[in-house]
Amino acid sequence: MPVLKKIVVQDFRNIAFQELSFSPNVNCISGNNGEGKTNLLDAIYFLSMTKSAFPAPDASQFRYGTDGFTLGGTYAMENGLESRFALKVGPEGKKLVRDDKPYARMGEHIGILPVVMVSPGDIALVSESGEERRRLSNAVLSQMDREYLAAVQTYTRLLAQRNKLLKEPDPDPSLLSVLDQRMAAPAALVHQARARLAADLQAVVSQYYRLISGNREEVSISYKSELENCSLPEVFERHREQDFRLRYTTSGIQRDDFLFSMDGHPIRRAGSQGQQKSFLVALKFAQYEIMKRAYGFAPMLLLDDVFDKLDLGRISNLIGMVAGADFGQIFITDTDAARLAGIVDRMTDDRAYFTTRAGEFTKAE
Repeated sequence: MPVLKKIVVQDFRNIAFQELSFSPNVNCISGNNGEGKTNLLDAIYFLSMTKSAFPAPDASQFRYGTDGFTLGGTYAMENGLESRFALKVGPEGKKLVRDDKPYARMGEHIGILPVVMVSPGDIALVSESGEERRRLSNAVLSQMDREYLAAVQTYTRLLAQRNKLLKEPDPDPSLLSVLDQRMAAPAALVHQARARLAADLQAVVSQYYRLISGNREEVSISYKSELENCSLPEVFERHREQDFRLRYTTSGIQRDDFLFSMDGHPIRRAGSQGQQKSFLVALKFAQYEIMKRAYGFAPMLLLDDVFDKLDLGRISNLIGMVAGADFGQIFITDTDAARLAGIVDRMTDDRAYFTTRAGEFTKAE
């Protein structure tokens, strides 16, 4: 499995320049809120996914007063060799190289450095629209399945063309039909992959939630799509008049959703803050388990303030779950250094501790 040995971060959010070496096992970063803990984890995520873990434009990651940032990582790869990755992001776009050889397309990199991130921002998966849940499914599936990533990219490109056509004063119905047929195959592939993911997540997330919550509630995940009983062209045909009237595509897989329930009710309404947080942690650990099975090794796990809003009982169950599983390299942040040390010291002797202040990180000797 890829293990991050060293990272170099320049001008990423509040990090002016840092070069840090890590433990192959557990790495703990402590500091007050706003000092840079999450920024470091997001820099690691960016190296894996070529984008932030959060729904924000690349330019928002530039350190104030700069016009870009660079990230570099040295990884021990699963073949026993080292690889160096360097990513430069600026006004002109992104450039990514591996061992001094540039990628022809960014998509070629996705899945090379598998990663799962758990953060307080995950609450959007419960509280916000289906777009957040589709982003999660895309992040999981695109790392494991290159055909899925290609299908999403193709569908998105054709959807943009379809919406552009619908905005014309007199859209050509025959051209619209051609686009509908071209979108059918990638839409079917995406739909099938998401349906399988929902079933796989359901089988695992309930187990993790029971471990965290102590068998207090039953949670479930289901997948909702207009393609369940018909093809994409048939869906488009049913909504054609509405599309012409509103001048954009009102149906399709870009409107799919994943429904999260607790004891048969939507978790957004039925779950307390602690229950929702427990569910989201269970969901991300289920993602981790599914990716581990697919790869045959453990992805990197980024846990950002994961102990926030969990009571002591749930924290204890979570720690037991982490310590008892075959986990790979882990990064954990917390505002309470003593709590973090007390937790991790019981897990392993192979760990590294860092503190941060104003984007500067200090490694404990």
